[in-house]
Amino acid sequence: MKKYVLVLAVLATVGISCTDRDDELDAVNLRIKNVSSIIFDEVIVGEAPDPHMNVTPDSYSEYFIYETAYQYAYIQITSGEDTFVLQPIDFVGETELPIGFYTYELDVSDTGDVLLNFVID
Repeated sequence: MKKYVLVLAVLATVGISCTDRDDELDAVNLRIKNVSSIIFDEVIVGEAPDPHMNVTPDSYSEYFIYETAYQYAYIQITSGEDTFVLQPIDFVGETELPIGFYTYELDVSDTGDVLLNFVID
């Protein structure tokens, strides 16, 4: 009987102490994935004060917290001496993203256009 009580106590402790990354989530968390073949030295998203830095091909940046975000945004990518920009016209009809984790998969076309694919993580 003592073994069963001990096992139940251990399971209860493990169950209570395990937390998931979104258990205490209170903001929009956004990261960048570089799906291009060039290194992104700096990626500015919207009016964020801090850029995502040094995102190599096929890798992710860290998550940054955003007060307001949409499925697309103003994006400025700097790679070496080159700068690439995605400039939305407006956000009419767009809904702000709810609290959660999101990724902007970014690519740069042969003509220098920034391509954005929005992903819910």
